[in-house]
Amino acid sequence: MNSLIWRLGIFVICASITINAREIGVAAASDLQFVFKEVAARFEQQTGNSVKLSFGSSGNFFSQIQNGAPYDLFFSADVEYPQKLESSGLTEPGTLQQYAKGKIVLWIATDSGLDVSRGLNILLQPAVKKIAVANPAHAPYGRAAVAALKAAGIYDKIMDKLIYGENVSQTAQFVASGNAQAGILALSLAVSPMMKSKGTYFVIPEDSYPRLDQVGVVLRSSKEKEIAECFLDFMKTPDITVLMKEYGFDLADASVLAGKMPMQKSCICCGRRKPLTN
Repeated sequence: MNSLIWRLGIFVICASITINAREIGVAAASDLQFVFKEVAARFEQQTGNSVKLSFGSSGNFFSQIQNGAPYDLFFSADVEYPQKLESSGLTEPGTLQQYAKGKIVLWIATDSGLDVSRGLNILLQPAVKKIAVANPAHAPYGRAAVAALKAAGIYDKIMDKLIYGENVSQTAQFVASGNAQAGILALSLAVSPMMKSKGTYFVIPEDSYPRLDQVGVVLRSSKEKEIAECFLDFMKTPDITVLMKEYGFDLADASVLAGKMPMQKSCICCGRRKPLTN
């Protein structure tokens, strides 16, 4: 019943927008590659508006947005990049929103002969010649992978085996194609149908790397702010919450952005939270 009410609410909120259906551009961290295709398809079906998805590393999108890239929404794999954009005045006030918390896993191919249940220590085995991780210079999942390897006390021993993907999705491609014998990936990619059919994974303890609190925000330069905010609302609907959990994400934690948002009030027409204006 609650799910039905949410769907009706989203339809009503976007009804006036749908009459002249438009398109929003979404820059999304690559760990969202599979789940966001489903999210976008459902949003398009329910609102009639189009979603153009672009996937990549959060750090690269951060740089592109700073240089004027024409996206409407940015879904980062961390909280820091959106907050930096907010501090620079490049986001729409009051729209910063955590949408999920990610996890990392050790992934190996089914036919590798390795016992992934032993965890990160299997990376010390001679059979493991290459280990794929996302580039920690601009990928939050890469930084999490390096932190986990250091916490396990093996980073210095295996650092020469590391190969870096431009983002965590390319990292998954490296290991799925056999160019690496093991990889540290987003759980959301490991449980996707493509990866699930090719390998198995070990969930790396969450206390061994910084929290992957993932935050989305509407960009100040967006020409479709109403639709973009509608998409943010859509991320909080029960059906999408269930879908995100199916892809291995934890629910958003309201405390992550506590004290970092402006005073807000509820929009009288749709209930969305809006910043108070003077």
